[in-house]
Amino acid sequence: MRVLAFLYVFISSFCFAQAETPQSQIEVVSPQIEKLNTLDNEISKLAKEASTMTGSARDVVSLQLLNKNNDLRDVIESLISNRTEETQPLLLTHVHQQVTFISDASAFFLKKIEEGEITLDKASSEEKLIAQKKLDEARRFSTRLLGEQWVNYQWLKLLGEESPEKVQALIDDIDHRLEFMSASLTFDSQQEEVLAKQLKSASEGEKSSVQLLHLLAQRKVASDTDSLQFLVQLADKMKLDTAKYKQQLFESTGNLTKDLLDAKVIMSIIATWTSGITLWIYQNAPQILFKLLIFVAIIFVFRLLKKLTRKMVKRAVSSPNLKLSQLMQEFFISMSGKGVFFIGLLIALSQVGLNLAPILTGFGVAGVIIGFALQDTLSNFASGMMLLIYRPFDVGDFVEAGSVSGKVSHMSLVNTTIKTFDNQIIIVPNSKIWGDIIKNVTHERVRRVDMVFGIGYSDDIVLAETVLNDIIDAHPMILRQPEKTIKLHTLNTSSVDFIVRPWVKTEDYWDVYWDVTREVKMRFDREGLSIPFPQQDVHLHMVDKKT
Repeated sequence: MRVLAFLYVFISSFCFAQAETPQSQIEVVSPQIEKLNTLDNEISKLAKEASTMTGSARDVVSLQLLNKNNDLRDVIESLISNRTEETQPLLLTHVHQQVTFISDASAFFLKKIEEGEITLDKASSEEKLIAQKKLDEARRFSTRLLGEQWVNYQWLKLLGEESPEKVQALIDDIDHRLEFMSASLTFDSQQEEVLAKQLKSASEGEKSSVQLLHLLAQRKVASDTDSLQFLVQLADKMKLDTAKYKQQLFESTGNLTKDLLDAKVIMSIIATWTSGITLWIYQNAPQILFKLLIFVAIIFVFRLLKKLTRKMVKRAVSSPNLKLSQLMQEFFISMSGKGVFFIGLLIALSQVGLNLAPILTGFGVAGVIIGFALQDTLSNFASGMMLLIYRPFDVGDFVEAGSVSGKVSHMSLVNTTIKTFDNQIIIVPNSKIWGDIIKNVTHERVRRVDMVFGIGYSDDIVLAETVLNDIIDAHPMILRQPEKTIKLHTLNTSSVDFIVRPWVKTEDYWDVYWDVTREVKMRFDREGLSIPFPQQDVHLHMVDKKT
């Protein structure tokens, strides 16, 4: 606010000069002239009030003065656009007053900028932010005054009083300030980058002081960028070449503007990038090639280690002493190879200069996100792990699981592939299998074949038992131990039923079942034993019609 107060003091002194405008120049009657006279009187009164006030009251009146002067400039611009011979002298007087005021104010702010830079260098850590703010404010006002002065000179040109020497001096000043602000932005940006790197590696004791310096650097960069943007816009009005400054602003801020459509700006950016890429390749190509060679060599070595590890693990898990299922063996073999290759990949990436900490952190964050997104898949994965641990079946077993019957042809941690007896492939999610009843038909090496055969009530029971025993004893695939079971089991409604339960190897189950069934039918026919089928007796009662 102190900088603003100084500016308002200048406005006040300028307004006293306005109040002294000859009466003969303002007697021309028009709405705009009347508004101009009104603003002159209001500014004069406010200036007198400001000279007698102090503190916040003076700041308020000074702000009013600044707003009134802006209104005055708008009226002057409007009158110049519709000027007449009668208003020419009055407008020249006001424009000259504006030129004088801007010149005095510019000199004042240049002095304040020099004082502010000295104050900033001597300020303590606690006072640097306030000093920097005041300095940035003074620079901003000084830069904006250049734009107003350029407008003043344009007004004088329209009023027939050109000042080529003053205009050229202003253009030279703008050009000089462009170069200075460009260099300042480059320097402050480099300082900000250095402090940003120091802040990451600073200890807890150093962090507070480095944070303060980094904040100051950020504010300097923002102030430099704002000033350079304004100067570039002003220089464009003066037909100066600003391509390199627009390129710098684009590289500094990354903002896409219509200036990028300028061919000169585009060519300047391309030339800079090409030069930078060429220089970077020239300086870093040998090192990059060497790192790439190391990367490829590490990947190649770990691919060999992956194959070697898989072979070693396969040999280890295939040992009969471990009694691991086929699924468990495949799991260990697959994970061992992938684990070795993943470690090799991390080592290779670290050799090319990649920081692994953010990558590993990213994997952790991604794992949480993926976990929420793939809950069903993770449920299948968990069920697969339970199947892997408890081993209710293995690859090649005939099972009834997940409402599907067939042979297990393949299994992963997510799903199980079952081939049905009619050669269909059904893929069942592991959560369906683990959450349902699992029936493993071929888990045991020996199975009992349960069969039932019936004879008629008039047939010889002893003969039937003899025939059944002969058939079972004669079959080569039926085991002697455990012993068979042949017993009269049920006196059914139409038959006398025998149970026949021999023991066989699991793989011989259906062969024995079909062979015994066929042989029983043939032997019963030869021995005269009947195989009854359901019958009903129908009794007819005759009714006498006479009754």
